[in-house]
Formats: sequence, C-alpha cells, structure tokens
Amino acid sequence: MTSAPSPATTQPLATTGRRLYDIVLALFCSLLLVSNIGATKLIAFGPSVSVVGFWVLPIITDGGAFLFPLTYILGDLLAEVYGMRLARRAILLGFGIALLASLTFLAVDSAPAAPGWGLGDAWHAVLGFVPRIVAASLAGFLAGQFLNAYVVVRLKARARPGSLWWRLVSSTLVGELADTTIFCLVAFGGIIDAGMMVNYIAVGYIWKVGVEVVMLPVTLRVIRWVKRIEGIAV
Repeated sequence: MTSAPSPATTQPLATTGRRLYDIVLALFCSLLLVSNIGATKLIAFGPSVSVVGFWVLPIITDGGAFLFPLTYILGDLLAEVYGMRLARRAILLGFGIALLASLTFLAVDSAPAAPGWGLGDAWHAVLGFVPRIVAASLAGFLAGQFLNAYVVVRLKARARPGSLWWRLVSSTLVGELADTTIFCLVAFGGIIDAGMMVNYIAVGYIWKVGVEVVMLPVTLRVIRWVKRIEGIAV
C-alpha cells in the first residue's frame, strides 16, 4: 500500500527566472491603461506662435505623456531580461486590457443615464473619446513596442560588454518614432491642423526619448538588479 504524497510533492514547482515578471507585467499594463485615459486631454504650454503655418508654440502634448514613456522603459526591461517571447506576451496582454477598457467605456457611454444624473455630456466628452484614443494607442503601441523589443533582442545577439545603454537608446529611437507618429495621426487627425500636428508629433517624440535618456542610469541599474534576482548573467 503506497502512502499519500506529501504536500511538498504535490505543489507545482515555481518557475525559475520569472520571480519579478508578474510585477513588471502588472506595472506595464497599468501604465498603459492610465496613459490611454490621460491622453484624451490635449495640453498646451506657452503662447501661440506660428512660423510659415507651423506651430512653434505652444508646445502641444497630451495627458498620456506623464506616464506613457515609462511603458517603454518597462518594455526595454522585459525584452532585455525575459526575451522576445515573454515581452510579446506582455505586449499582447496590454493590448487586450486596453481593448477591454475601450469596449467597456463604449458600453457605459451607450447605456441610458439614471434620472437626475446630469453628467452624461461630461462623461461622453471625456470617456466617449477613449475608443478613438485606444484605437490610436493600440495601433501605435503594437508597432512601437514590437519594434522596441525587436531592436533590443537583435542588438543583444550582437552585444559587446557595456553595450546595454546603446541597445536601450536605439530601441527607443525606433519604437517611439513609430508609436508617436501613428498615435498622433490616428487620435487627432482631422481635429487639429497640419502645423499643430507636426508640433504634436515632434514634441511627443522628443519628450519620450528624452525621458528614456534621462532615466537611463536608473534603467540600467534596475535591469541589472532584476537580472541578479532572476539569476541571469549581468
């Protein structure tokens, strides 16, 4: 008669090398979701100045600029530490969550308001615009994040010692260009004029790349720390 297996033998073994993956994944998806909602508001800094039909000032951006650049830093971490397969999983999961949020807002916006609730127009003006923002975000997000991860992984295959900083900056330059251009054109094409659109794309791209460069010393330390935790050679 065989004895019953002990609890230790019946518990699934923990997956090695992924101790922090779930935390990074949750942050990645959360920042994407919050940024999509924040991006419904266009923001302008400075007086109105145009040269040959192009807006020099004000500086045009949107509320997504506050947190969205951090998704690329986390995207770099995912690709560098966990590889293309798990980075792809994170990108697709983020895509799915953002799509679910958009469909939910559409359903809520279409539902009849309760008597006496007078905020229907305000809700529609802000969150009713989210589906277009999400469509723009998802298109730019998929193109930009996949390019970002691809560049990191491809450069890593040819890596030399001390080249991590170059991989991160190069991937951001490529990924953010695609992401920013697609997002701005899809989200606000036909709403703002051509001169303002050029300003919007240029400011968004420079800002996002600038955040990556400024945060690079922190990003490098975090990636090395995560690699040590995961037992991956630094």
